[in-house]
Amino acid sequence: MAEKPLHWLGSSLDDIRAFPKEARRAAGHQLDLVQHGLEPGDWKPTPTVGAGVYEIRVHAGTEYRVFYIAKFAEGVYVLHAFEKRTRQTRQADIDLARRRLGDLRRLRQEREERL
Repeated sequence: MAEKPLHWLGSSLDDIRAFPKEARRAAGHQLDLVQHGLEPGDWKPTPTVGAGVYEIRVHAGTEYRVFYIAKFAEGVYVLHAFEKRTRQTRQADIDLARRRLGDLRRLRQEREERL
C-alpha cells in the first residue's frame, strides 16, 4: 500500500513534539505504520470521538495518546495528541478531538461541493 500523508489538525503536531523523546519516537513509529496501512502496536477504536477515529496508546513511563482518522483516501488526519494522567480520558480531550473531527468533515464537504 502506498504511504498516506499525515495531516496535523490544530496543535496536534506541536503537542507530539512536546512529548518526551521516547514517547515522540514511539508515536511517530506507530503513525508511520498507519500511513502504510498497517495497525499500530497498541490501539483501540474511539467511538466517543467519532466513527472511524482510533487511539494510539503510547507507554513511555507516562501514558500518551494520539487520536487519528485514516479512512480518507487523501491521508491520515491526526486530531489530537496528549499526555494521559488518569485512567479515564478527560472529557476536554474528547471534546477537542470531536471539534477537530467536525471541522475536518465540514472542510471536506465544502471541498466536495466546489468540485
